[in-house]
Amino acid sequence: MLLWVFFLVVLTLSSDAHCSPPSLPLRTRRYADAIFTNSYRKVLGQLSARKLLQDIMSRQQGEQNQEQGARVRLGRQVESMWADQKQMALESVLVALLQKHSRNSQG
Repeated sequence: MLLWVFFLVVLTLSSDAHCSPPSLPLRTRRYADAIFTNSYRKVLGQLSARKLLQDIMSRQQGEQNQEQGARVRLGRQVESMWADQKQMALESVLVALLQKHSRNSQG
């Protein structure tokens, strides 16, 4: 009879082990996986934010370069127009001087 009691106790203890929650190593693995997943998502978020910030900064830099290029082009156009006006003014002065000189030499 004592042998049957011992057998029942062993059987009960062994069946309880199968119904118990997952063992500690499995929980530890799940916890480690969760930590890794959270950290990975955080890193991906930081990378996305960094890329977005770099894109915004490069757009602003591109716009500044375009504005500066437009200013340079405008400055060159103004200088060209000013040079053209100076040249036309000099040509008209020279034409007037030549006409005056030709009148003086004829008369």
